Order: sequence, then C-alpha cells, then structure tokens
Amino acid sequence: MNNIVSKFAIRGTVNEIKPLGEGLINDTYKVTTIESDAPDYVLQRINTNVFPDADMVMRNIKAVTSHIRQKLEAKGEDDIDRKVLTFIPSKENPEKLYVTTEAPSLQGGRGESLFWRLMIFIPNAITKQAVNPESSRAAGKAFGNFQAMLADIPVELGETIKDFHNMEFRLQQLREVVAADPAGRVQEPEVQAMLQEIEKRAEEMCKAERMGREGILPKRVCHCDTKVNNMMFDQQDNVLCVIDLDTVMPNFIFSDYGDFLRTGANKVAEDHPNMDEVQFDIDIFKAFTEGYLSSAKSFLLPVEIENLPYATALFPYMQCVRFLWDYLSGDKYWKVKYPNHNFVRANNQLHLLLSIEAHWDEMKDFIAKL
Repeated sequence: MNNIVSKFAIRGTVNEIKPLGEGLINDTYKVTTIESDAPDYVLQRINTNVFPDADMVMRNIKAVTSHIRQKLEAKGEDDIDRKVLTFIPSKENPEKLYVTTEAPSLQGGRGESLFWRLMIFIPNAITKQAVNPESSRAAGKAFGNFQAMLADIPVELGETIKDFHNMEFRLQQLREVVAADPAGRVQEPEVQAMLQEIEKRAEEMCKAERMGREGILPKRVCHCDTKVNNMMFDQQDNVLCVIDLDTVMPNFIFSDYGDFLRTGANKVAEDHPNMDEVQFDIDIFKAFTEGYLSSAKSFLLPVEIENLPYATALFPYMQCVRFLWDYLSGDKYWKVKYPNHNFVRANNQLHLLLSIEAHWDEMKDFIAKL
C-alpha cells in the first residue's frame, strides 16, 4: 500500500494506511501523514467490474472537479478545498489522476491491472444516513447546485456505465429474458400479473428517450447516484460538497431527481416484504423538491420542471423492471437472501409506483406553486 501511495505526488510522510468506510463498490483506505502541515488522504481502488473504463471515469472527474473549483473561485468562496474533492496526480504523469498496479496472477504471467486514485481527506466533515425532511431539503439543494455549476461545462463527458438509466434498454433486457425464460419463472401467476402492469405503462415511461431524440429534452451533467450519504456536511450541518463522482455523466436531469426520491421517499426499505407498508412519503418529496428547485431553477427548462412527477414515477418503475429481470434471469446480478428475494424487491417497487401515482395531482400542484 505504501508503494501505491508513493506513486502519487503527495505532501508529507505516510504514517498509517487503514481501511475506511463500508462502500460496496470500491476498496477505500485512509492514509494519515506524520507532519501537521500535510493533509491526510483517501486511497481508492476503482472497481473495473462496475466501471470498465477507469481512464474515462477519472477524465470525467478531473473535468468536473476543475470546473466546480473555477466556479467557487469566481464566487470568492472561502475554504474551497473542503467544498470540492481534490485528486492527487500521478508522479510519473501529472496529467493523470490515477496510477496502475498489477495484481498477482494465479496462472503466472501478467496479472489484472488495478487502478488506484488518491484524494485529499476532508477534515471535520461527516456523512449522514438518515432521510428526513431537513436532510432531504439539503440534498435537493446540493444536487441541484451540483447540476447548476456544471450546466456550462465546456467538455463532453463519457458515459461511465452505458445505458445505466435508459428505460428503453431496461425494457428490452426484460423482454429478452421473458422470451428465453432461463430460470423457468415467467409463467408464475404473480410474474404474469406484474408483467401486465409493466407493459401497460411502458410507452409512457419511455417518453424521456423519445423527447431526447426529438430534441425537446437535453442531456446534462448528472451525478446519477443521488443518495443522502453521497454528500459531506460540516459540523454545523451545512453541505460542503457532493462526493462519489464515478457515475457523473450526461443524462436527463430526471436521473438525479427521481433516483433520490425512489429510495428517500419510500417509507420502508426496497426489499420490505409487507406491501401494505410500502408508501410514498409526500413530505420527503416536498422537502427535496423545494431544495432542488431553489438551486436548479436557474438552468432548468419548463419541460424539465413539468415532468418532475414523471421522474418521480420513472425510477421505481425502472427498478421494478430491473429486479424482475434479475429474478427471471435466475438471480445473477443482485445478491439474494432467499429464493424470491428479487421478486419481493420488484413487487415493493411496483407498490411504491402505485402510491406515487395516487399522489400525482398533489405533486403537480405543489410544483406549479413553487
């Protein structure tokens, strides 16, 4: 680990390297330094099973963090190093924000290339797990501001996970597995009933892709993983910055808006088995929307604002499709704890969608008033 850190242009002398956090995707370590005037660091190995083009991921991140830093400097912000992530370049090539090492090969010969990055550890900062109206409003404002600062970024970012939030692609995946039925589950009565619910909404739920092709709906730089724990707060509960930038890429703004509400505004976990308790929390919706529009309205088009209720419904629908696809595939993608775990997840998301649809007029009226 010391050898890996030594490949970066760091300040200070490494004192200790220890695992950090409980992230599910990348391996993360905290690197502490001896000198009081040198920063501590966060070392991460990029998971190339999830992000196959690590170079693209880091080029995107370099463009985004540089642009945000310029915006903060132009506004005369103080404490900028705590308000945007700072990545350390490679000693060998200062243009690159990552280094590579080679994993040992069990068969001999060359092993797999491992990609590592190093960023400055932000001191006296915390993340939060709880979703309540207060943290939801802060999240909405932070993610809206993140998009606003990047609305005029002069470079085109790459797509780090192809078709990640493409509804047409997700439906195509589902229809292909229904035709093949590899796990012999398609004819189950509950599956057939769910497929009917999915298909009767399919055309409406794919309208973002259609509007994109027609030139009505623009793609913008989005975070694409808008959870409340992807923000750093200071000790006074002010949002410092948005973190976990691997999924930052061009997308419709519905990705950042709808994906937060899919998890944040469900009153139970996404695999909760009692469907009577799956309810859409309208208070979380209102708080997040207030925060989001307070910072994003400067660049949003009317067509984007008026389709925010559609975005709220789109992501439970999309996740229902994806969980059902995995169930019919034989549970190849998500880990399961019992045989029909993925079907329970899909059913949960369908019931969340039904609850959202029951609040449709209330959501539209609330956004119109804002």
